[in-house]
Amino acid sequence: MSDIPALTPEEEARIREGIASAVLGAPEGLTESLEHDPLGYLRLVAATRTGAEETSRLLREAVQGARAAGHSWDTIGRLLGVSRQAAQQRFATKGGTVPEASPERRVLTPLTAFNEMAALAEAGLDRWELVDFGPLYHAVVASDLQWEYRRVPLAVAGRKRRLEADGWIEVGGYFPWSYYKRPLKGD
Repeated sequence: MSDIPALTPEEEARIREGIASAVLGAPEGLTESLEHDPLGYLRLVAATRTGAEETSRLLREAVQGARAAGHSWDTIGRLLGVSRQAAQQRFATKGGTVPEASPERRVLTPLTAFNEMAALAEAGLDRWELVDFGPLYHAVVASDLQWEYRRVPLAVAGRKRRLEADGWIEVGGYFPWSYYKRPLKGD
Protein backbone atom coordinates (compact mmCIF):
# COMPACT_ATOMS: atom_id res chain seq x y z
CA MET A 1 0.00 0.00 0.00
CA SER A 2 3.02 2.26 -0.20
CA ASP A 3 1.76 3.84 -3.44
CA ILE A 4 -1.51 4.91 -1.76
CA PRO A 5 -1.35 8.04 0.38
CA ALA A 6 -2.23 7.01 3.93
CA LEU A 7 -3.46 9.15 6.77
CA THR A 8 -1.09 9.76 9.63
CA PRO A 9 -2.09 8.42 13.05
CA GLU A 10 -2.65 12.03 14.12
CA GLU A 11 -5.01 12.66 11.18
CA GLU A 12 -6.93 9.48 11.99
CA ALA A 13 -7.21 10.54 15.64
CA ARG A 14 -8.52 14.00 14.65
CA ILE A 15 -11.18 12.43 12.43
CA ARG A 16 -12.27 10.04 15.19
CA GLU A 17 -12.40 12.87 17.74
CA GLY A 18 -14.34 15.08 15.33
CA ILE A 19 -16.96 12.42 14.68
CA ALA A 20 -17.33 11.63 18.39
CA SER A 21 -17.61 15.33 19.16
CA ALA A 22 -20.29 15.80 16.50
CA VAL A 23 -22.33 12.82 17.73
CA LEU A 24 -22.12 13.94 21.36
CA GLY A 25 -22.52 17.66 20.65
CA ALA A 26 -25.35 17.84 18.12
CA PRO A 27 -28.27 16.71 20.32
CA GLU A 28 -28.82 19.48 22.86
CA GLY A 29 -27.71 18.41 26.35
CA LEU A 30 -26.84 14.84 25.36
CA THR A 31 -23.50 14.64 27.17
CA GLU A 32 -24.92 16.05 30.40
CA SER A 33 -27.94 13.71 30.27
CA LEU A 34 -25.67 10.66 30.28
CA GLU A 35 -24.72 11.47 33.88
CA HIS A 36 -28.26 11.13 35.26
CA ASP A 37 -30.84 10.08 32.64
CA PRO A 38 -31.04 6.50 31.30
CA LEU A 39 -32.97 7.86 28.28
CA GLY A 40 -29.85 9.84 27.39
CA TYR A 41 -28.27 6.57 26.29
CA LEU A 42 -31.13 5.96 23.86
CA ARG A 43 -30.57 9.45 22.44
CA LEU A 44 -26.88 8.52 22.16
CA VAL A 45 -27.82 5.40 20.17
CA ALA A 46 -30.01 7.50 17.85
CA ALA A 47 -27.28 10.13 17.41
CA THR A 48 -24.64 7.47 16.74
CA ARG A 49 -26.90 5.77 14.18
CA THR A 50 -27.29 9.10 12.37
CA GLY A 51 -23.51 9.59 12.47
CA ALA A 52 -22.92 6.09 11.10
CA GLU A 53 -25.43 6.61 8.28
CA GLU A 54 -23.77 9.89 7.36
CA THR A 55 -20.24 8.46 7.39
CA SER A 56 -21.49 5.56 5.26
CA ARG A 57 -22.98 8.03 2.77
CA LEU A 58 -19.75 10.05 2.75
CA LEU A 59 -17.72 6.90 2.11
CA ARG A 60 -19.94 5.93 -0.85
CA GLU A 61 -19.60 9.41 -2.33
CA ALA A 62 -15.85 9.49 -1.68
CA VAL A 63 -15.43 6.15 -3.49
CA GLN A 64 -17.54 7.39 -6.40
CA GLY A 65 -15.43 10.54 -6.47
CA ALA A 66 -12.23 8.48 -6.53
CA ARG A 67 -13.63 6.46 -9.43
CA ALA A 68 -14.60 9.67 -11.23
CA ALA A 69 -11.03 10.90 -10.69
CA GLY A 70 -9.79 7.78 -12.51
CA HIS A 71 -8.73 5.51 -9.65
CA SER A 72 -9.11 1.76 -10.12
CA TRP A 73 -11.22 -0.62 -8.05
CA ASP A 74 -7.97 -2.39 -7.14
CA THR A 75 -6.50 0.80 -5.62
CA ILE A 76 -9.73 1.65 -3.80
CA GLY A 77 -10.03 -1.91 -2.49
CA ARG A 78 -6.47 -1.87 -1.17
CA LEU A 79 -7.13 1.42 0.62
CA LEU A 80 -10.29 -0.03 2.19
CA GLY A 81 -8.55 -3.29 3.10
CA VAL A 82 -10.75 -5.42 0.82
CA SER A 83 -10.38 -7.01 -2.59
CA ARG A 84 -11.06 -5.20 -5.84
CA GLN A 85 -14.16 -7.32 -6.32
CA ALA A 86 -15.47 -6.60 -2.81
CA ALA A 87 -15.00 -2.84 -3.30
CA GLN A 88 -16.71 -2.94 -6.68
CA GLN A 89 -19.63 -5.04 -5.40
CA ARG A 90 -20.19 -2.73 -2.45
CA PHE A 91 -19.72 0.65 -4.12
CA ALA A 92 -20.36 0.35 -7.87
CA THR A 93 -23.28 2.48 -8.97
CA LYS A 94 -26.12 0.57 -10.52
CA GLY A 95 -27.06 1.12 -14.15
CA GLY A 96 -29.58 3.78 -15.07
CA THR A 97 -28.34 6.45 -12.67
CA VAL A 98 -27.55 8.97 -15.42
CA PRO A 99 -30.73 10.83 -16.42
CA GLU A 100 -32.13 10.80 -19.95
CA ALA A 101 -31.32 13.63 -22.35
CA SER A 102 -33.85 15.53 -24.49
CA PRO A 103 -33.80 18.63 -26.69
CA GLU A 104 -34.41 20.76 -23.58
CA ARG A 105 -32.16 18.72 -21.27
CA ARG A 106 -28.56 17.67 -21.81
CA VAL A 107 -26.48 15.28 -19.79
CA LEU A 108 -22.80 16.17 -19.64
CA THR A 109 -20.95 12.88 -19.25
CA PRO A 110 -18.52 11.32 -18.59
CA LEU A 111 -17.16 13.97 -16.29
CA THR A 112 -14.43 13.85 -13.69
CA ALA A 113 -13.43 16.15 -10.87
CA PHE A 114 -10.80 17.48 -13.27
CA ASN A 115 -12.98 18.42 -16.25
CA GLU A 116 -16.46 19.07 -14.85
CA MET A 117 -16.00 22.79 -14.15
CA ALA A 118 -14.73 23.48 -17.68
CA ALA A 119 -17.70 21.58 -19.10
CA LEU A 120 -20.10 23.54 -16.87
CA ALA A 121 -18.48 26.87 -17.80
CA GLU A 122 -18.94 26.12 -21.49
CA ALA A 123 -22.52 24.94 -20.99
CA GLY A 124 -23.35 28.02 -18.91
CA LEU A 125 -22.12 30.39 -21.60
CA ASP A 126 -24.24 28.44 -24.09
CA ARG A 127 -27.33 29.07 -21.88
CA TRP A 128 -27.59 25.72 -20.13
CA GLU A 129 -28.58 25.76 -16.45
CA LEU A 130 -27.37 23.08 -14.02
CA VAL A 131 -30.30 21.24 -12.39
CA ASP A 132 -28.91 17.84 -11.35
CA PHE A 133 -25.61 16.03 -10.90
CA GLY A 134 -24.07 12.81 -9.73
CA PRO A 135 -20.98 10.71 -10.19
CA LEU A 136 -19.65 11.24 -13.70
CA TYR A 137 -22.45 13.52 -14.94
CA HIS A 138 -24.18 16.91 -14.73
CA ALA A 139 -27.67 17.49 -16.15
CA VAL A 140 -28.47 20.91 -17.60
CA VAL A 141 -31.64 22.42 -19.06
CA ALA A 142 -32.07 25.06 -21.73
CA SER A 143 -32.27 28.58 -20.29
CA ASP A 144 -32.82 32.13 -21.46
CA LEU A 145 -29.83 33.19 -19.35
CA GLN A 146 -26.11 32.54 -19.34
CA TRP A 147 -24.89 30.90 -16.12
CA GLU A 148 -21.72 30.70 -14.12
CA TYR A 149 -20.88 27.89 -11.74
CA ARG A 150 -18.76 27.32 -8.64
CA ARG A 151 -17.68 24.19 -6.89
CA VAL A 152 -16.58 24.62 -3.29
CA PRO A 153 -15.78 22.22 -0.48
CA LEU A 154 -19.04 21.38 1.26
CA ALA A 155 -20.20 24.75 2.46
CA VAL A 156 -20.17 25.52 6.12
CA ALA A 157 -22.89 27.89 7.30
CA GLY A 158 -20.78 31.07 7.09
CA ARG A 159 -19.45 30.35 3.61
CA LYS A 160 -22.91 29.35 2.40
CA ARG A 161 -24.37 32.65 3.65
CA ARG A 162 -21.59 34.63 1.94
CA LEU A 163 -22.12 32.81 -1.36
CA GLU A 164 -25.88 33.32 -1.21
CA ALA A 165 -25.38 37.01 -0.33
CA ASP A 166 -23.32 37.27 -3.54
CA GLY A 167 -26.22 35.83 -5.56
CA TRP A 168 -25.07 32.23 -5.75
CA ILE A 169 -27.82 29.59 -5.68
CA GLU A 170 -26.95 26.22 -4.18
CA VAL A 171 -27.70 23.37 -6.58
CA GLY A 172 -26.69 20.75 -4.02
CA GLY A 173 -23.82 18.86 -2.54
CA TYR A 174 -22.04 15.65 -3.38
CA PHE A 175 -19.21 14.87 -1.00
CA PRO A 176 -16.75 16.55 -0.93
CA TRP A 177 -18.25 19.36 -3.04
CA SER A 178 -21.15 21.80 -3.06
CA TYR A 179 -22.22 23.19 -6.41
CA TYR A 180 -23.53 26.73 -6.93
CA LYS A 181 -24.91 28.62 -9.91
CA ARG A 182 -25.91 32.19 -10.69
CA PRO A 183 -26.96 34.04 -13.81
CA LEU A 184 -24.15 35.99 -15.40
CA LYS A 185 -24.48 39.70 -14.70
CA GLY A 186 -25.53 41.77 -17.68
CA ASP A 187 -27.25 38.87 -19.38
